Amino acid sequence: MEKASVDESAELPLRERKKRATRQRISDLATQLFVERGFDHVTVAEIARAADVSAMTVFNYFPRKEDLVLDRIPETVEMFTAAVRRRGPGETPLASLRRLALELLDQRHPLSGVDDDFPAFWQVVIDSSALRARAREGVEGVEHALADALRETAEFRDPHLVAALIVAAYRSVYVTSARRLLAGERADDVAGDHAARLGAAFNALERAVSPALGG
Repeated sequence: MEKASVDESAELPLRERKKRATRQRISDLATQLFVERGFDHVTVAEIARAADVSAMTVFNYFPRKEDLVLDRIPETVEMFTAAVRRRGPGETPLASLRRLALELLDQRHPLSGVDDDFPAFWQVVIDSSALRARAREGVEGVEHALADALRETAEFRDPHLVAALIVAAYRSVYVTSARRLLAGERADDVAGDHAARLGAAFNALERAVSPALGG
């Protein structure tokens, strides 16, 4: 699912901008069809026809059908690892990741999990065992990539454990807000609690990581 946030594509070459636009159009049309009919009842051929491209073109952008829905996995990996690798002077990895999480919330970015448009998307995932499995796989991929980035900092004796704790904490906050939105609450009513729980989660992470797992 694509959803516009801050547009960082303006500086990209024209060819790359066109490729991104095509990828987003395919994803948007696929998500619309999945919301209307369910993931398991829509074929890639139907999506290709709706987007006026070939099925091969769809697979060139999305190697697996599940990736048409969970197309933010690579972006999640990039954002989390970049927060660690490009953090400011004197900024700890946890402080940088905390800042990223709050920025995503402020933007109502899909990775924040807080927006009134998201429940329909989540219902598609909930209703499909294939999508749920791919989501779990994606979370594991984020965890492994984050562990690699944390290892590079040489600040943690066990970067894999630290990465697992970070991902679990973020996922817990995300899922709690998602459940409230699925139950009918509005994003504006959830956002404040979401921010507070992010703060509490990162406070707990800092207490847990510093004495036991630091370098």
